[in-house]
This record gives sequence, structure tokens and C-alpha cells, in this order.
Amino acid sequence: VVVLAAGVAQRPGETRLQLLDRNARVFEAIVPPVLEAAPQSILLVATNPVDVMTQVVHRIAQRTGDVGGRVLGSGTILDTARFRALLGEFFAVSPKSVHAYVLGEHGDSEVLAWSEARIGGLTIDGFAENSGRVLDDSVRTRIDEGVRHAAYRIIEGKGATWFGIGAGLSRLCRAMLNDERAVYTVSALTPEVVGVREVTLSLPRVVGRAGVVETLYSRFADDETARLKDSAAILRQAAEEIGYG
Repeated sequence: VVVLAAGVAQRPGETRLQLLDRNARVFEAIVPPVLEAAPQSILLVATNPVDVMTQVVHRIAQRTGDVGGRVLGSGTILDTARFRALLGEFFAVSPKSVHAYVLGEHGDSEVLAWSEARIGGLTIDGFAENSGRVLDDSVRTRIDEGVRHAAYRIIEGKGATWFGIGAGLSRLCRAMLNDERAVYTVSALTPEVVGVREVTLSLPRVVGRAGVVETLYSRFADDETARLKDSAAILRQAAEEIGYG
């Protein structure tokens, strides 16, 4: 496994597209030598914006042949962990007993899949009713904002996010090393997502020795499906604009 965490900082007045283009050139210089030295390596991307950069790496790696599931990004693993932690805190249960996912972009358009969240086999609403806790719109909004804006608060506080993503990358590497076939919301090139073709974003995926072994699709609530489609379209457009669609 080769973790790709290289990248350039955004310059004052520089657009997101210009930053993407410069980072793509960095990866054009890095990925081919990596694959020459280790042709069968799994490439794990951590550079932000991670979804588009994972698509860039996939397209570069494809020039050497079929890469299968051997290119993946850290995606929304931290967002998913925060979602589970905040749900566990609200319901006073261990986050390890919470099964919930954040889908789509690791960024502003990400989608918290409330409709598929489970605790002990119960839906979130079912668990709320069982436990006597009121999961109203204000609680959902507070949790959503806690997940969506966590990285901004961390960056404002200390300048960067280091330990969370480091722990997440370590966990993914261990899952691959031990062929755990564990489910994580990692980012990978996906043939089609809600009608958007060839887009890289986060979905629940089985991770093992071969990288991404399987992608798990589910039927989400209508509003979540619509927002996931919007997220996919944003990412697809960004990749196309820099020539890696």
C-alpha cells in the first residue's frame, strides 16, 4: 500500500479549479514512478479534495492497465466516524453499536444517510422511540452541522487536521494488510451513481487485501438520493474541468 498525501497549498486568490489543476500535475509526477517501482501496489489517496484527486490517480494509473479496486481515497471515513460518535453521544450508546454512513463528497455536499442509520438493528427513529429520546429536527440539524463543519473547526483551532486522518489511514491499511473485508465509506471510481456515470465519491465499500473488494448500494430516502445525485454531479464536473473525467 502506498499512501499518497502530497499536495500543494492554496494560494491567495487561487480558485479551487486552479488548485486542483496544480495538484493533478503533482500527481502526474508521482504516480507513474510509484507504479513503475511497485506495479501491483494499492494507492491510498489522502490529498484534498480527496474525491477528485482519487479520480485523478485512478485515471493516471489506468494508463498502465486495469487497476481494479487498487485505487481508493480516504473519502468520508472521518465524517462517518463523527456521525456515529454524535449519534452514540445523543443516544448514550457506544459508537461501535451505531451503523451509519456519510456518502458522496468529503466536503460541503456530503450526505448523512439518516434513513439507513441503525442501532442494535433498529432504525434511528425506532431506537429513539424505544429509548424515549426525542430525535427532532433541531437534534438532526445539530448533528449534521457537527459532522459537516468539524474539519473547519479543527483547522481554525490548530491549522490542519493531522491525527484523525492519520488514524483513519492506519485503520484502512490494517484492513487491507489483514484482509479484513471490513466496510468503510472510502472514495473510489464508480461506474454509475444515481444516474451520474464514472464518478469518484464515497459509498459503503468492502475493503480487503485487494483494496476495494465490493461496493454496497442501498435504497436511501428520496431526499437523500437527490442530494447524493447533486454531490456526484459536482464531483463529476470538477474532474471533467481538469481533464480527468
